[in-house]
Amino acid sequence: MAVAWSEKASSMEALSLSPPMSPPVILTQDELKKIAAYKAVEFVESGMVLGLGTGSTAKHAVERIGELLRQGRLTNIIGIPTSKKTQEQAISLGIPLSDLDSHPTIDLAIDGADEVDPHLNLVKGRGGSLLREKMVEGACKKFVCIVDESKLVKYLGGSGLAMPVEVVSFCWKFTANKLQNLFRDSGCVAKLRKDCKGEPFVTDNGNYIVDLYLKKDIGDLQVASDAILRIAGVVEHGMFLDMATTVIVAAGNGFFLFWHLLIDDKSCLVFSSFVIFVLDTNLREEKI
Repeated sequence: MAVAWSEKASSMEALSLSPPMSPPVILTQDELKKIAAYKAVEFVESGMVLGLGTGSTAKHAVERIGELLRQGRLTNIIGIPTSKKTQEQAISLGIPLSDLDSHPTIDLAIDGADEVDPHLNLVKGRGGSLLREKMVEGACKKFVCIVDESKLVKYLGGSGLAMPVEVVSFCWKFTANKLQNLFRDSGCVAKLRKDCKGEPFVTDNGNYIVDLYLKKDIGDLQVASDAILRIAGVVEHGMFLDMATTVIVAAGNGFFLFWHLLIDDKSCLVFSSFVIFVLDTNLREEKI
């Protein structure tokens, strides 16, 4: 097994990401997500205000936080949920909740991502919660992103899957056409997201989502971000640029840690370590 960045990204070529010999443990994608989520929760300390993410990976972190609270191993935690679904989950687990109005600065957020590029830029929002996620995670001192290795891409949009943009429902076709034309050189196709009944998917904020499908790299991400946000009708997009401070990548029988550090006011990506683990029947980590 080799993590994709070692082959996909020239900026990472100096790193050898092939892990050492590992035990013969076969993990499902959900097990990989769970072990990465549990690792992320190790960053949590009592007394913190936490951003609680949304999605199939983040739900494991929320479950773990609830478990540690029940055990008394964490105390005085306040959670800021990024969606109604996460809010319901946190309430069921007994996690005290608040909002950004009461806690405008958050100590730590834990969330998943749909794509991660070699500079730790993210695509998020395929679950439909991108606006609240960006508000909460933009207010964080630290943002730990947890993914499995399938989410690693050479460039944002490189998976061929959706890059979501939240838009107002009024004249959404007008907005979608503007978005598609903006990235026509990248072979962009813009599609309105539908729910399971074939109706427009409606976000927690009452908006629609237009999914952008790209065939080529869109180039400078900050330029692209600014151009998207200048389109009337756009609420927010799913590119999270320079927001993740740590990315945990679950891969094979272990996980990689990547950190964003500031050195002389310049962002520097650091590969920390590869950790091998084996799992017991409760999916509890045992380092070897």
